[in-house]
Amino acid sequence: MDVAMAVSSDDLKKRPLTPLKLLRGLMILTVFLSTAFTFLVYFSPVVVVGLRLLSVHRSRKVTSFIFGLWLALWPYLFEKINETKVVMSGDRIPREKRVLLIANHRTEVDWMYLWNIALRKGCLGYIKYVLKSSLMKLPIFGWGFHILEFIPVERRREIDEPALLRSLSTFKNPQDPLWLALFPEGTDFTEEKCKRSRKFAAEVGLPALTNVLLPKTRGFGICMEVLQNSLDAVYDLTVAYKPICPSFLDNVFGTAPSEVHIHVRRIATKEVPAGDPEASAWLIDSFRLKDKLLSDFKAQGQFPNQRPEDELSTLKCIMTFAAVISLTALFIHLTFSSHIGFKVYVCLSCTYLTCATYYKFRPSPLLGCLRGDSCKEVKTH
Repeated sequence: MDVAMAVSSDDLKKRPLTPLKLLRGLMILTVFLSTAFTFLVYFSPVVVVGLRLLSVHRSRKVTSFIFGLWLALWPYLFEKINETKVVMSGDRIPREKRVLLIANHRTEVDWMYLWNIALRKGCLGYIKYVLKSSLMKLPIFGWGFHILEFIPVERRREIDEPALLRSLSTFKNPQDPLWLALFPEGTDFTEEKCKRSRKFAAEVGLPALTNVLLPKTRGFGICMEVLQNSLDAVYDLTVAYKPICPSFLDNVFGTAPSEVHIHVRRIATKEVPAGDPEASAWLIDSFRLKDKLLSDFKAQGQFPNQRPEDELSTLKCIMTFAAVISLTALFIHLTFSSHIGFKVYVCLSCTYLTCATYYKFRPSPLLGCLRGDSCKEVKTH
């Protein structure tokens, strides 16, 4: 057993950054940024402004399809190009359209590996995150986070609580597919943060956790209060990596990880309390279980009830890549080699995306205005 574990450990060393990997990574990053930019500037005015003025539901459906094509490039990068193995364990995830995902936060790119699950279930375009507001300032990606209706928070309760309530209230329609992902620790795990978390836990009489930080419970409580009646299930995900936790550049250049392990615990929504303090106690107990799972993972090299997962289709990968690249090439041609109107369109679109992301607004349907409903733009903070 020990010999097998040693061999496995040797096999899973971080891959070296070779000149070929460096060149490939730079090309991949260029492709991802250029495709993201062209998709955003050409599709956003039509889908996120024009169609949304008629119907928020239809706008979200079309947005999830179009930008889901682009998002699919990342799981294909991880599994087909970088040859990262995704290992699932625990409960199976059926094809449910409205779920809340809660996960531990090991590294800055945990949230990207949730796309691998969503893609397999045909729900990639539905996934949304509660994320720190500073990420909305990233060039290009910040525009995408806004268009996909990610929910930014400031990590200040007096600001975040009313903002979260406003944002979540726009997702109460059970007809709108929604995979809402929440990282209750609020930040990625480090040993220094863990020491501070354990010290605080000891002061207030809460469990001292070793592999996760003590979760911030209020955001989870608000999610359950607002969405519980419209959710199919809550998924408690525990994520671990071999041989190390990857960074964003590790993903781009394909140096790590070799394996991503995701343990799934499916909970029916009626089994999750919606109000404080019960919801807080439930979440803290869930993170105590995560801590035990991660300790066992360190000792055994895997989560319990490991099961095979369907591989991503190489044909679909090629078709998706071809569609995204072809559309991007068309958009670039229209921008630089066609009528000046396309250049004006791109400039106006960039202006809209910059202002909409900075001021956090989205247009409301005109039909609601004609009926006498509030015409104020929906704002999130």
